[in-house]
Amino acid sequence: MRVAVIGGGPGGLYFAALAKQLSPNWEITVWERNAPDDTFGFGVVFSDETLDGIAQADPDVFDAMSEDFARWSDIDVRYKGQVLTSGGHGFAALGRKRLLQILQQRCAALDVDVRYRTQAPPVEELSAQYDLVVACDGVRSASRAAYADTFGPDLDERNCRYMWLGTDKVFEAFTFIVAEGDFGTLQVHAYPFDDRRSTFIVEIDEESWRRAGFEEFAARDYPPGTSDGDSIRLCEEILADHLDGHRLLPNNSKWISFTTVRNETWRHGNVVLLGDAAHTAHFSIGSGTKLAMEDSLALAACLHEHQDVDAALAAYEAERKPVVESTQRAAQASLEWFENVGRYTGQDPHQFAFNLLTRSRRVTYDNLRIRDEDFTDAVDARHALETASSVALPGRATAPPMFRPFRLGGLRLRNRVVAPPIALYTARDGVPGDFDIVHLSTQAIGGSGLVFAGMTAVSPEGRSTTGCPGLYTAEQEAAWSRIAEFVHQQSDTCLGIQLTHAGRRAATHTPRPDGSSTPLGAEGWPLVAASPLAWDANSTVPREATRADMDAIAGDFVTAAARADRAGFDVLELQYGHGHLLSGFLSPLTNTRSDEYGGTLAGRMRFPLEVLRAVREVWPAGKALVVRVSATDWAEGGTSEADTIEIARSLSEAGADAIDVSTGEVVAHQRPSYGRSYQTPYADLIRNATGVPVIAVGAISTYDDVNSIILAGRADLCAVGRAQLHDPLWTLHAAAAQGYSGAAAPWPASWKAGSGRPPGARSDRIPPRLQLLREPSAPVHQRWLPLVQARAVAAAAH
Repeated sequence: MRVAVIGGGPGGLYFAALAKQLSPNWEITVWERNAPDDTFGFGVVFSDETLDGIAQADPDVFDAMSEDFARWSDIDVRYKGQVLTSGGHGFAALGRKRLLQILQQRCAALDVDVRYRTQAPPVEELSAQYDLVVACDGVRSASRAAYADTFGPDLDERNCRYMWLGTDKVFEAFTFIVAEGDFGTLQVHAYPFDDRRSTFIVEIDEESWRRAGFEEFAARDYPPGTSDGDSIRLCEEILADHLDGHRLLPNNSKWISFTTVRNETWRHGNVVLLGDAAHTAHFSIGSGTKLAMEDSLALAACLHEHQDVDAALAAYEAERKPVVESTQRAAQASLEWFENVGRYTGQDPHQFAFNLLTRSRRVTYDNLRIRDEDFTDAVDARHALETASSVALPGRATAPPMFRPFRLGGLRLRNRVVAPPIALYTARDGVPGDFDIVHLSTQAIGGSGLVFAGMTAVSPEGRSTTGCPGLYTAEQEAAWSRIAEFVHQQSDTCLGIQLTHAGRRAATHTPRPDGSSTPLGAEGWPLVAASPLAWDANSTVPREATRADMDAIAGDFVTAAARADRAGFDVLELQYGHGHLLSGFLSPLTNTRSDEYGGTLAGRMRFPLEVLRAVREVWPAGKALVVRVSATDWAEGGTSEADTIEIARSLSEAGADAIDVSTGEVVAHQRPSYGRSYQTPYADLIRNATGVPVIAVGAISTYDDVNSIILAGRADLCAVGRAQLHDPLWTLHAAAAQGYSGAAAPWPASWKAGSGRPPGARSDRIPPRLQLLREPSAPVHQRWLPLVQARAVAAAAH
């Protein structure tokens, strides 16, 4: 095997060393354009997981790294004059220059041919001359560009500006600094990497960057290798209170924008991408060096395990790509949190710190409690007190966040869990039946604070399918009244109903398991929508709603709302999302009207607001009124973040007590980014940009996620859908799992015997003691105190 490696950074060198160890007869050549002692950047952070891999793969490299590690377990959050500390995290860092020295020495010992100060030949030439070409040539990879048609790169350049710096201040922990000024908000990601220096990354959103005066400095022409000294001096002034007289140290330091790199594939023939050439993840959740070295280990292993290059590269991509994509999802959440950090600067310091620590969704409420129980208890206690004051009831600091009450309009919900509207498709002629009783009463008994009946049409023409329930006849009203009375007899859970007109999504067959459906055809009915646009190529084209149509539809909503009140529902939800009729007015993709009900956002909102105001007039003030929206269309040219904020604010002003924040299903060509709690960021956006209460919904399935979302202030309520279909007693089981047995999760008297968590397999076994001397638990709080530690070692030796 002849192997060419383009780029002598940590990823390229580590791959070369591992591959040479496994196959000593391979000819491995590394091209590196810089000198061996040139380096950019400062420190590199590693997780324990990555270090375990390095220790197993190359003990010599691991031992050399370990000698120079700075180690600590604390995270300090500096915010509004306070320092809040969370422990138990575990970090190891060392200087990038030292890491390169270790890897260079290892390659030299293994006779890897590393050619410093040498530009690699073109990748096409290397591909023809070598059996394998490993392209580790960074974010702006020329190798990737040469085969862009195959690799399919997606380079997402963000708006925030950041600058890599060092400082001679030795921080004792991973430190997040949030500094506020007239210009806006600026944040720092800082951590120590030896006994003399720390990495110091300054990040700021573009508007604040301009207002602070950095744009003028950045516009100057800086020769290669020089730094933006004026910006650095201004950073020292802004951050003087945190630097304590220490200096910021430049190293080719200029303002840059972070680019998230993704590729459809990482391989082209015998050329394979590694590290930043293949992918990047925002520095706020770890270093690119860590990911690159994990790539190196996987690639070397796959080449060793497979007989030919094609099979090895396919195995490498199949193994690593899902891992990287998972990391990138977490990194994207973290990146967006810091881009919008100004959204959260009104939060209490404890909640802000918890929000920051759980921003990527990899660290959660339970996980943080395991790491540092005292910190989580302190955040918990403050939230419990705020909850108590907001509902004029005594708080329970011992209750998990999900079991704290919430005031929704004129109602008090006993907990934060919502059973969202579920389309059951079991109605006949719009009349709900026995299964609706079973479903809603079971959900209510199961412990949710609020349970919704789903997708109830305000007119026959407003039904999505023939199996959808309605609330437009006396028979339907009587059936719903019977259901509401039964549910209220069984539980004090609040009962809600969602009203809708399906618009262009009406008159379809019951959806298939994948969610798709087809028109009823001759059995259907005429469709009406904001504009004459069919859902897809196979769907019926609706007529554009006239003023008379709109008057009739608004009247149908008002009549249905009055029926819902008489039937005994506590909460009313209006469906303004998912491509139904009122959603069709809001989105620019589905509203192409040229009259006063189209065009600008104000025009598109006009009719939905008219309906809401009319419904609010007949819906009692003591009951709650909620509106569900699709906060994004997941399609180019659709509803923007600015639109979503204005829509939510306008709905609140028109009488909505809360916004149920969903996304998508507005157009058939949507491209949603599914994932765990994938819609929560939009609830977060609305809540923290407008102050309007929100319900988060979408792939929320664990009580840990619910607790995290509520405590971080991302939402006020959490709708748990499919998980409660899987387990209708989900909320009660969540209480039992957390050891909670208070009033927020009451078990029915007949089921009380089952309220405890049942014993598991072999739970009756008590293990014997097998250690003569117990190992002490690792301290929760470890600081990087090199001088103190050095003195302690010297004293012990003396």
